Formats: sequence, C-alpha cells, structure tokens
Amino acid sequence: MRHLVVIFVIILLASASSCKYFKDKKLFGHKADTMVVWRAKQNSLRVADSLKVVRERLQAIENARLDSIRVAEEKAAWEKKNRFSIIVGSFITHDYAQKLADEYRQKGFETRIIKMGNSRFELVSAESLDNYRKAISRLKYFQGNEEVDSWIYEKK
Repeated sequence: MRHLVVIFVIILLASASSCKYFKDKKLFGHKADTMVVWRAKQNSLRVADSLKVVRERLQAIENARLDSIRVAEEKAAWEKKNRFSIIVGSFITHDYAQKLADEYRQKGFETRIIKMGNSRFELVSAESLDNYRKAISRLKYFQGNEEVDSWIYEKK
C-alpha cells in the first residue's frame, strides 16, 4: 500500500512538470487583483449612473413634449369653443393690457389677453362666446354699461 502511494505521487509529479502548469489550468484558483476588481466595479457603477441620468433626461423631455401637446390641445379646444370675443381694449404695451384685464377681472368677467395675428397689438377680451347671436347680445350690454367702444373679434 505504501508503494502504491509513492507511485501515485511520482506519477502526479511527472505529469505536472511545474507550478506554471497548475496556474495555466487554474486548478488551484486564481486570485484576482483587488485593484482591477475595484476599478471594474467603479466603472460599471459609473456606466449605470450615466444610464440612469440619460433615462431621467429622456423622461423629462417626453413629459415636456406631452405637456406642450396637452396645452396646445386645450388652447385649440378653448378657441373652438370661444370663437367670438368681446374686446374692451387693444394695446401695444403689455402692461396696459394687463392692467385693463385686471380691472375687468375684478368686476367678475373672465378676461383674456389675445395676441392679434400679424400685429403688435394685444386685445383685452372681457368675455368669449361660441355663438354669434349671444356675442351680439353681450356686446350690446357692454356698449351700454361697461365700454362704449367695445367690439367683437372673431377667431378663425
């Protein structure tokens, strides 16, 4: 039995000529360089953080896009619903338009400042209506009670 163990050890030593053989075969494991592992881990964390930042930016851009679409749709719906506006003043200076709009808002009217098409003028609307007959009726009220020079502006 003793000879058998010695023969086995000799065969084992003969088949493995050096420690390099064992390292190449990785029979006894390979100790990783801790600095290399740490750098690889830091690199993967940096990449993951970068991807997270990019995802957040893309989400913010998408939210802004959806918000602008919603605002545009609301504006289009409001303009379609309120096609006729009773104008109580028109100004080139925004501050004057805002001041008049605030005065009419304090009186209880639903005022809006409308930027006129290809002009520098801003129109102060005291009310907006969807029906022409209603607009004429309200215009007569405004001309008699609020502003003599009021008129109707139709959005097309």
